[in-house]
Amino acid sequence: MTSMDEPTLLAVIARGEALDREFKSDRNRISDAVIYEEVIAMANSKGGLLLLGVEDDGRITGCASRHGERTEPEKLVAAIRNNTRPSQVVTVQVIVAAGHSVVAITVLPCHETCATASGRALRRVIEVDGKPSTVPFLPSEQRSRRTDLGLLDFSAHVMPDSNWDDLDPLAFEVARRLMNRPGSDRVLLELADREMAKAMRVVESRGDVLVPTIAGLLLFGRQEALERWVPTHACHIQALGAGGAVSMNDGFRLPLVRLIGEIEGRLKARNDEQEVAYGFLRLAIPRYDADGVREAVLNALLHRDYSRMNPIYIQFHSDHLLITSPGGFPDGITLANLLVHEPTPRNPRLVEACKRLGLVEQTGRGIDRIFLGLLRYGRGLPDYSRSDDTGVRVVIPANPASPGFAAFVHERVQAGKELGLDELLVLNALMSDRRLEASEAAALMQQSPVAAKVLLERMIEQGLVEATGERPRVYHLSASIYRRLSSPEGYVRTHGIDRLRWEGLVMESVVAHGKVTRGEVMTLLQITGDQAGYLLSSMIEKGKLIRTGKNRGAIYTAGPEVSA
Repeated sequence: MTSMDEPTLLAVIARGEALDREFKSDRNRISDAVIYEEVIAMANSKGGLLLLGVEDDGRITGCASRHGERTEPEKLVAAIRNNTRPSQVVTVQVIVAAGHSVVAITVLPCHETCATASGRALRRVIEVDGKPSTVPFLPSEQRSRRTDLGLLDFSAHVMPDSNWDDLDPLAFEVARRLMNRPGSDRVLLELADREMAKAMRVVESRGDVLVPTIAGLLLFGRQEALERWVPTHACHIQALGAGGAVSMNDGFRLPLVRLIGEIEGRLKARNDEQEVAYGFLRLAIPRYDADGVREAVLNALLHRDYSRMNPIYIQFHSDHLLITSPGGFPDGITLANLLVHEPTPRNPRLVEACKRLGLVEQTGRGIDRIFLGLLRYGRGLPDYSRSDDTGVRVVIPANPASPGFAAFVHERVQAGKELGLDELLVLNALMSDRRLEASEAAALMQQSPVAAKVLLERMIEQGLVEATGERPRVYHLSASIYRRLSSPEGYVRTHGIDRLRWEGLVMESVVAHGKVTRGEVMTLLQITGDQAGYLLSSMIEKGKLIRTGKNRGAIYTAGPEVSA
């Protein structure tokens, strides 16, 4: 961590307490044991900053010296290391702010469950009142944490008291029908139920007996076996109207191969299509993209935390679909890297079996399909912002599609020029925001500014976007795309506004300085020499400027139109 100064500290305090920020008063001399416990709680969560000498309301009251006449950071670091298991290495700083000393302890997340040397394991949570708190870290919660960190595959756990009879032969037949989908391992079709289960590694041999794993029970288990051995597995499908009226509320505890069919059937019943004519092309635009929703549902079923009692919720609202899956994102995945992070399955054994059934992609990039299912119709992006440590929540909007854009994307596919996810992200943003810089495109794509700029320049070559300016270069939809969307006025608004704005800035400079040169216009507007020359010539034709001299020595002053 970089050194923290007083302004930075004050800015951090102004943000208040949070899951990764804890303020501790030292007016009654905080004990060493409490410090170790707070460090452990943060390490068992996502790390954070512990501030000693700050009240809960943000008032700085100061931290007393802990080592004689002063607090020695190195000694506090050593004490924390010696009193935590495994030893936690922290960063300690003493900052003087508002006339008081504050001790700032930076804690990193631990990639295994940790405790104080006295055996206390704690974690950070957000209470029902929205405030952060430190609470005991129970064994069942520790299992969930290990799953999040990729240290434990809960789905590979064998249920020793279960047996082969807990699996449903009907579920195996349903699985065989599912294997007609592309990407499935069709070799499995030739195997009997027991051999198929062994090949998929959803059962394990215990002597002469086959014992199901959690993955085996989830995929093929009888309902009564699931209720007994995997009571956390449940899915509720609801349809909620205006004012919260419930028109459907179905609960299921079925094997996944059957549950998927139940969910798809209910989606199909509520996924009305709108047929639109665009030129000579007729398109059927669904309320929801079936492939995208299917991937979102599979993500919820396969990557949920099965050690938590909460069920999965699939809720149809009037203007969106909400899918909630227990357990937060796996360790390392955030909203800022969701599109580019390598696949991190929470239940590897279960996911592996589903890949062989053809339910999920071998590449593990199903998240792309969720985004593509919206972007190809010009509908915007799925919203994961409601997600937290207790669950992943994705909102799939059902807002009106853009028929022109959907037709454009369809024609590109037919012509063998299919647009990739990054290109669709850029085009979608430009349709709503009109202008985009490379840094903004990079944030959308979750890639580097260099990669974004390469993509944008390639899109210029393809005639998808145009650019103005140099530093920074600003991108907007091309005239051909606006025409394709039957919105030529959009191009005029986007492109023409730049011209009007540029003319105004040039005239302001002429009024202020009496003249302007071509080079000064290039610097002022951050445009190329050709653009500056074209702009100045246009303003001369309009009578706004008069040119004196030639070439680089030309000087431009106010014209008769302005003088009048």
